[in-house]
Amino acid sequence: MLDLSSLPDARRRRLAGVGRRATNQALARRDEDKRYPVLLATAAECAVEVLDELVSMFDQALSNLENRARRKLDEHLARRARASEDRLTLLDEMLAVATDLDNVPDAAVGAKLRSGIGMERLRAARRDPKDRLPRDHGHLAMVDASFTYLREFAPHVIGALTFAASTEAQPLAEAVTILRELYARGGRKVPDDAPTAFVPTRWRDYLDRAAKSGNSTAYRHYWELATLLGLRDALRSGDIWVPGSRRYADPTTLLLPAEQWPTWRHGYCALVQAPAEANTALEQAGQQLQAALTDLEPVLAAGDGPVRMSETGELTVNRLSAEAVPEEVEKLRLDLVELLPRPQLTELLIEVDRWSAWSDQLTHAGGKTHREPQLRRNLYAAILAQACNFGPTAMAEASGISEETLRWTTEWYLREDTLREANAAIVNHHHELPLASVWGGGTMSSSDGQRFPMRGKSLTARAMSRYFVDEGVATYTHVSDQHTTYGTKVIPVTDREAVYVLDEILGNTTDLPITEHATDTAGQTLTVFALFTLTGFTLSPRIRDLGGITLHRLGTRKETTSAFPHAGALLTGTIDTALIRSQWDEMLRLAASLKYGHTTASLVVSKLHASSRRSALAQALVEYGKLQRTIYALRYLADEAYRRRITRQLNKGESLHSLRRDLFFAHEGTVRRRHHEQQTEQALCLSLVTNAVITWNTAYLELALERLSQRRGRIDRDLLAHVSPALMEHVNPYGTYEFPIEAEYARSGYRPLRSPSDTV
Repeated sequence: MLDLSSLPDARRRRLAGVGRRATNQALARRDEDKRYPVLLATAAECAVEVLDELVSMFDQALSNLENRARRKLDEHLARRARASEDRLTLLDEMLAVATDLDNVPDAAVGAKLRSGIGMERLRAARRDPKDRLPRDHGHLAMVDASFTYLREFAPHVIGALTFAASTEAQPLAEAVTILRELYARGGRKVPDDAPTAFVPTRWRDYLDRAAKSGNSTAYRHYWELATLLGLRDALRSGDIWVPGSRRYADPTTLLLPAEQWPTWRHGYCALVQAPAEANTALEQAGQQLQAALTDLEPVLAAGDGPVRMSETGELTVNRLSAEAVPEEVEKLRLDLVELLPRPQLTELLIEVDRWSAWSDQLTHAGGKTHREPQLRRNLYAAILAQACNFGPTAMAEASGISEETLRWTTEWYLREDTLREANAAIVNHHHELPLASVWGGGTMSSSDGQRFPMRGKSLTARAMSRYFVDEGVATYTHVSDQHTTYGTKVIPVTDREAVYVLDEILGNTTDLPITEHATDTAGQTLTVFALFTLTGFTLSPRIRDLGGITLHRLGTRKETTSAFPHAGALLTGTIDTALIRSQWDEMLRLAASLKYGHTTASLVVSKLHASSRRSALAQALVEYGKLQRTIYALRYLADEAYRRRITRQLNKGESLHSLRRDLFFAHEGTVRRRHHEQQTEQALCLSLVTNAVITWNTAYLELALERLSQRRGRIDRDLLAHVSPALMEHVNPYGTYEFPIEAEYARSGYRPLRSPSDTV
């Protein structure tokens, strides 16, 4: 049972607010439907959310403290480096004197140094032996400078939580238990038998020096810091877990039960077309590797293309030249946009709802089925209030709908599950439009993070000086080759995107038949490469400095280079096939756990990446990922059309970033919602309106194309592949907001196109 009574008032109030919406909704369900089991289930769900939130707050507080210390350390090391430059200059001057044997005899060297360089400079350059940097360059000492702040929250969190640990993490778990006892009784001295085996080597010197000098206070500080930071890392990796938590649960519960797996194996392998036996899988991968080497060999043998070997034997990969876009494309785009009607954003949203009935997916949280006549209008206003970043107060002023009504509508109807279903309805309708197939078949997608500055404090927000003055959050979106957004997730900007790349693909509920996915460098790791293949997908990232990564072979170096003198020389690494064979069944079980929704990919991948001691399963995934990444890299290098296809798909995602910026315009585009749940709902509202704009544009571009064809004759539809539906210049998102629902639903067809002579 989680005890919050020991927490400070501010943090207790903050945690008490987590899940309050779900609790209120459950109470309403009890009053309306008398569904007491639902209430109990929701209360349990809230307890899990509070538990996860508490551990997240602990993680973030420690990480922020550590990062501040790292920034201070960087500044200190920079000053030290500047001082070292001065000492090196002095050393050069001293060496010039000491080696001038013709003019300075041995007996006169000392006098020459003292008189020529000066005793003041020599004394200033001397460094105290005690000033020698420790192995971590002083990072832990910088963290210790914030010890007072650490004590504000650490005792309360350690006292409120219960931990369990794997066998390997038992020394750390014992240290946490001792630390909890010290906090409880106010003890100052660490017991002599307190474990230290968990302390990283880079921090051992701190403890040794403190123990040798008899400074029990310093020893307590460093031991406590090592314990808390070790606990944070162990919670991330799953070496230590919190019973009752979802995000920080026992890692063994993340996989399908071992006793059930034999009955699932055959069906899963058939579903993803994966071999049930490791030898078959390695044989197939070997054939793919041979084919990729065969394709790349003549490219490198030519020696004069964009992919070639330098004179020193290094791989050179030129950047792709700009894709040749026919001159007629821009004129065609302008002509089409000129014909498009000029709707208000509200009218556009209503019309897309008339086509796809997306608002029907926004159901009442209490199960209420009766919908008031004004509900549809209120839903539109509540969604735009979030998508355009107004908030309910400003939207109430702009629309004439009361703020209380907007807040009530948001509370009861705009939830993550309903918003995802509404987005899926729009994406499915767009997928059926004839023009959508010009941009792609819906089989390929890409993902990228878009960063937004944060106003105020949030658990999700992080500092990143490259993008923000203070802190910000990232929205990680998955975009199809038809320009629609089928996945949206809010993540910390400092998290690696590869952790989340599989979530939305595996959770795709739309009709899009996604089979291949493109990312940039941050969206791929060796583990992710392996999991993509094992779950039946293809990962096609655009990796920065691809010529610098290590490629791996299955056979010996002699065999590979004799068959492929040029391409084979690139494969300098080897793959532990024995490990893959021994863990193949567990690798399939892990992949099936993700595919069947037993757990989320981000949770599993984050733990695999965070673990400092990789399990055999984690190591096997890395080995298999080496093989899959090598096959991909060889294909990428050999096929320019493949490279351009990946770049083209990533550019589609970039175009939607611009559209989202145009829509998310109020309050200078800063996120003001503090909790992750609220930020997710706002991001989904923004994706919904973005998809509505894409869908409306696609439908009317088709009509405009027909109009132009009637005037000019047949228009090459291949030109349309270069015309993006991410257009906003003809849509007015500003001013007052009116919702002409009756007029829009009374319309029997599309609104009339404009004539080229019409004025805006």
